[in-house]
Amino acid sequence: MPSKVEGWKDEIYGNEIRDHLFEFAEQGWDAIPDEEQDAWFERFKWWGLYHQRKGQESYFMMRIGTPNGVLEPGQLRVVGEITDEYARGPVDNPEFGGAYADWTTRQSIQLHWIKLEDIPAIFEKLESNGLSTIQACGDSWRNIVGCPVAGKDEHEHVDAWPVARQLHDEFKGNEAYSNMPRKWKVSVTGCDEGCGQGDINDLAFEPAVKELDGEEVTGFNVRVGGGLSRKEPRFARDIDVFCTPEDAPKVSAGISALFRDHGDREDRFNARIKFLMDEWGPEKFRQVLQDEYMDYELPTAGEDLRDQYTYNAGDGEHGDHVGVFDQPDGRNYVGLSVLTGRMGADDVLELADLADEYGSGEVRLTQRQNVIVTDVPDEKLEAFLDEPLLEDYSPDPHPFMRGSLACTGTEFCSLSITETKNRMVRYARWMRDNVDVPEGVEDFHVHLSGCTASCAQPQIADISLRGMKTRKDGEPVEAFDIGLGGGLGEDPHFADWVEMRVAADEVPGYIRNLLADYEERREEGQSFRDFIAAHSEEELQEMGEPEETSYEDPYMHNTKMTWYPYAEEDDMGSSPAPTDGKGQSLPADD
Repeated sequence: MPSKVEGWKDEIYGNEIRDHLFEFAEQGWDAIPDEEQDAWFERFKWWGLYHQRKGQESYFMMRIGTPNGVLEPGQLRVVGEITDEYARGPVDNPEFGGAYADWTTRQSIQLHWIKLEDIPAIFEKLESNGLSTIQACGDSWRNIVGCPVAGKDEHEHVDAWPVARQLHDEFKGNEAYSNMPRKWKVSVTGCDEGCGQGDINDLAFEPAVKELDGEEVTGFNVRVGGGLSRKEPRFARDIDVFCTPEDAPKVSAGISALFRDHGDREDRFNARIKFLMDEWGPEKFRQVLQDEYMDYELPTAGEDLRDQYTYNAGDGEHGDHVGVFDQPDGRNYVGLSVLTGRMGADDVLELADLADEYGSGEVRLTQRQNVIVTDVPDEKLEAFLDEPLLEDYSPDPHPFMRGSLACTGTEFCSLSITETKNRMVRYARWMRDNVDVPEGVEDFHVHLSGCTASCAQPQIADISLRGMKTRKDGEPVEAFDIGLGGGLGEDPHFADWVEMRVAADEVPGYIRNLLADYEERREEGQSFRDFIAAHSEEELQEMGEPEETSYEDPYMHNTKMTWYPYAEEDDMGSSPAPTDGKGQSLPADD
């Protein structure tokens, strides 16, 4: 039997959701019947809208897709203006203020506190400026990711940006692929660093060379079935297929149609293509693809370039694109570190001004939640680097500031178990001020995810934090499982989970102690990741003891049970939600 969600989708899904969404926006929150809310909220995701969690009824998170992270000139200003006007909630965040934009680990944008009634106006402004929320969520093609400086970088073998753009244009809103068994994540990478993170995507195009008709051609090898979600991570597997950039849309259509037709629609937990790949294996997968979905003979895989991959590999690397780098055209791109990927509305607008003043106006988003200003000429570079905004968003940050990621957390997410964004900000600052960085370490990645859904990609970090609960001094407190040694690069490896349910305020002490052990015991030149790999789980559990330190965590209470973790009165009963289109509380039902 199809799952409940499949039943909802059979009734209404895809492009047709928009008309219903606009009708609800005109009538207001109360127009959505209580008994139909779950169905409509599931459908709204197709248009980039997630209803926020309990206590925040009538408010939505809105995700804006930016293929390959590219924001064309003028578009960042549009995002900033929408953030400033429409993304203000009833309570300010103590770190980020009343309105802010989140850059995500899929090179997208998330806004919070969006009112249903404002959605038509927001859509009009986005779409008139070449932006959209279409299929930013839901069971469909998600935002296509890749090297954020495709076409602007000296490390690429093939410019993947035209391919990503073509796939975006062809599959967004395409009815033939609008209703997949689950989300469909695609990566297109043309560089030799692997920063498109193809290993953890459902479908990955990775640079390769092959002789075709007597001529060496640069294109892509194809991998399928990667993903991190829940406790079932997989690396994408080689299906022995090479394709040219021109054939990428055909291959994409065939593989996504295969998933559409053969993916599990009865059990949503098993509905990702990684489970179909587990069941079939790469050889059967390729054979079905060839026999049932392709109208030409698929070439076998070419010589891949994975031996050059450095992204998130645990050694000194260029792949996060933070810093100042040459473009092939003689100009520069400048990657700015954005701690936890969140920028206040005023900073977004100021960055848009700086991109116009010093560059072409184009800005790009990375999978490490950072931003890149492109096309800065040499004669303007020094003045740009002296801008006050770059004191907060540095191109040369401290390793702990540079490598800290966090998901949305209990601030807005119904799945999360712990607070994340503000806590990671405090963790990073405390570590910067109190933890000695081992000699030679320039990049150190700490990823904090509020639950097992892995939105902060914890399994591929040096130190992985996964939200849990525990008891301390007899009281329930927020806590984290701790994993070590994850990363991508030429030889990818998922983190090994070595400590369970460490109280949140003891995590920084654990990291300090672990890095001290690493500094003392490592072999000369040994990276942190190699050090972790060289020790057994039992040996690792004897290192890095959790410890209370001078760090004080303000969120040790159960933020899952508050309507908003940062409100002065944070119990559920003090929530103003649900509210009307102007943010005024709606009267309770009699």
